[in-house]
Amino acid sequence: MAYVRKNVSALTANERKRFVNALLEVKKRGEYDEFVRTHIAYYAADGETHLRTAHMAPSFLPWHRRFLLELEESLRRVDSSVTVPYWDWTRDRATTSAPWTKDLLGGNGRRSDQQVMDGPFAYSAGHWTIREGVTDGRYLTRDLGRAASPIQLPTKDDVSWALDDPVYDVPPWDSTVTKGFRNKLEGWGTGSGSASWHNHNRVHRWIGGTMLGAASVNDPVFWLHHAYLDMQWERWQRAHGNHRYLPADPPGADDAQYGLVVARHEKLPPWTETPDELDDVSGIYRYG
Repeated sequence: MAYVRKNVSALTANERKRFVNALLEVKKRGEYDEFVRTHIAYYAADGETHLRTAHMAPSFLPWHRRFLLELEESLRRVDSSVTVPYWDWTRDRATTSAPWTKDLLGGNGRRSDQQVMDGPFAYSAGHWTIREGVTDGRYLTRDLGRAASPIQLPTKDDVSWALDDPVYDVPPWDSTVTKGFRNKLEGWGTGSGSASWHNHNRVHRWIGGTMLGAASVNDPVFWLHHAYLDMQWERWQRAHGNHRYLPADPPGADDAQYGLVVARHEKLPPWTETPDELDDVSGIYRYG
């Protein structure tokens, strides 16, 4: 029977506590840092000469779907009642609303160094030392809304702009494409500065701090953000049922993207599943 991923704002006090405790236990066991290492290892940008799987490529959505499932499996080994909630940033937009509460992920970082000082993931609480991808301190940082140069979270219209595109992705299958659902949701736009960040990317920028860069998994909000994106992929699939993941076939040897992107029936490293096999997960979970 499929389990339910709930809106984080709808979690009961007990569900919040169990989710947080499961995350802390996965961290204590050393499993969480492995997730951080995996994301760093598979974060490849346009212009690199090896396979891109996690970002700037069609497999952005199935890769993170599989990544979420792996984290969820770890959480459920600790507590079988726990699932990954999603954060609907088109509705819960305040820096004091869920998930930024003391009983969930804690709030914004302090002005001096962006260090998160409250909640169970604050360094001072003693349970969440950052060990992978460390650039400055070993503590969680956030800059919600980006105080020095404010930006806004994406809106429902921004999400609809992506959902309304019936084509999953288009050549050259990278961050430069201006059509296709995948990149409209991933959010690599034209121009420079905040105007070029859409949906997924804009949320990472709005949170700031630890959520900037390949080690963004160090902030637990990463999972809630990507669960919401996964839900949008599910919505897109329902709305455009006759459209599928693209490319269906690998780019040919004369294509600049040859060997750089994952086609529908190719394995999605580091796992053995293909995008096609991750297309329908209704037997595993659903969104509530």
